[in-house]
Amino acid sequence: MSSTAARLIDAARKLSAEVDALPFSAPVSHVYNPLDYAWEVHRRYLERYGCGTRRVLFLGMNPGPFGMAQTGVPFGEISAVQDWLGLTGPVGKPAREHPKRPVEGFACRRREVSGERLWGLFRARFEAPEAFFAEHFVANYCPLLFFAAGRNLTPDKLPAEEAKPLLAACDAHLRAMAEALQPDWVIGVGAWAEQRARFALAGLPLRCGRILHPSPASPAANRGWAALATQQLADLGIWPAP
Repeated sequence: MSSTAARLIDAARKLSAEVDALPFSAPVSHVYNPLDYAWEVHRRYLERYGCGTRRVLFLGMNPGPFGMAQTGVPFGEISAVQDWLGLTGPVGKPAREHPKRPVEGFACRRREVSGERLWGLFRARFEAPEAFFAEHFVANYCPLLFFAAGRNLTPDKLPAEEAKPLLAACDAHLRAMAEALQPDWVIGVGAWAEQRARFALAGLPLRCGRILHPSPASPAANRGWAALATQQLADLGIWPAP
């Protein structure tokens, strides 16, 4: 295992323990931590693809219910994780599972559209995962998935007093990742992830930018997201112009 991957694994273990100790109250009804119950797959992801420095770090917000919540891999749409990244492994259950949002691991049949779009773009452009990960890495800012009565609740909607310690732990973890990977760029997948990156990484010798989030909840993302994201990366000078 590379020293970079070992640093990423240590940082992820520390983050998982810190966020597990945090209390959350209404409207939050259930909290899933895939760094806990899907740790084995996440560790394999870091071991295989987190070795060495990376020019670009893509940063998502937090796990999706049918992506990382099922596989332990950021934007972890199941076919992308299994068939392209070549990762699989045991996935357990969160401490309290919502009956309408079961964790079924790699047996889950629901689609994670954001993950399909993100990893689909990388696969189409680079063909082999090794070619993509030679200069890029993908992570999430927050490892926790929140539900409010079965509805996905993103971290930016948490009460301020409960969000504060969570953001502090996630900021510290992001800084540890950046110090290990030494990226030139951190690209938020969506505006909120970019905002957190700019705050957490202030003072480090890197630049921050963003691409449109691939969620189908965004009307713009449903009008050719891959082409839009490619153009945004080209405008930043990260990828060649299409």
